[in-house]
Amino acid sequence: MDWIAVDWGTSALRAWGIGGNGAVLWAEHSADGMGGLSVDDFEPAFLKLVGQHLPETGKIDVIACGMVGARQGWVEANYRAVPCLPLDPDMTRAPTDDPRLRFRIISGLCQDAPADVMRGEETQIAGFQSLNPTFDGVLCLPGTHTKWVQVSAGEVVSFQTFMTGDMFAALSAHSVLRHSVQTDGWDAKAFTAGVDDAVSRPEKLAARLFSLRAEGLLHGMPPATARARLSGLLIGAELAAARPYWLGQAIAIIGASSLSTSYANALAGLGVTATIADGDAMVLKGLAAARAQTSEVTS
Repeated sequence: MDWIAVDWGTSALRAWGIGGNGAVLWAEHSADGMGGLSVDDFEPAFLKLVGQHLPETGKIDVIACGMVGARQGWVEANYRAVPCLPLDPDMTRAPTDDPRLRFRIISGLCQDAPADVMRGEETQIAGFQSLNPTFDGVLCLPGTHTKWVQVSAGEVVSFQTFMTGDMFAALSAHSVLRHSVQTDGWDAKAFTAGVDDAVSRPEKLAARLFSLRAEGLLHGMPPATARARLSGLLIGAELAAARPYWLGQAIAIIGASSLSTSYANALAGLGVTATIADGDAMVLKGLAAARAQTSEVTS
């Protein structure tokens, strides 16, 4: 093992042991996300997950991205203002008691106006760029907080965050709509209809949301239809607001397969073709790029 790659988010911790040839030697996962840890819990949580893989002596480099570097994380990593390259070899060192660990955290990115921040996505962007070095266009990174990112000449030029995933989770679990959408089923036609409705009339979103409940009560709308239409309405409203980012641009979507496919299908309905890149693969590529930059600086 040459070093350890870490993606430490709000709800999960993932780590990979990387060999000298870049091969993944092992992978570990736990639910010890940043959101459930105090500052003194981070090192014990990390050692609990990967301790069996650590050498008995010597130091091992750990390169981490994500919310581990948030203000509520292990140690706050700085934000770098765009436009800038997605990665900076000057990373933040996390304090450790175990002498074997050299734990460093990748900086996030920020934008002054309109105010916006990202942590973790910059690493996925760097991973995508390592495979597509000449890409100029827009990257969509769907998730709890979806990012639309303009990249040009290798730099992140601007970005905008949409709380679409948060809104879907809140509405489906903590609003009156929870009675209408409790299912794992899916209705593709209802999703497309929701996207089209919200893109054409985003100002009607709040009313269209309540109609999901009413149609269930009055017309027996199936939960799978209501759930898919809810997703379509929210993503459609996002696409309407993000139109300056995707209209007439080369688009790539980076994220989990199912959600990325939903965004690609929504864009396709608007006449826009997008390519999809696996989010986990881009994280590993980006962490490897950060490690390579650090090695060049310290060598």
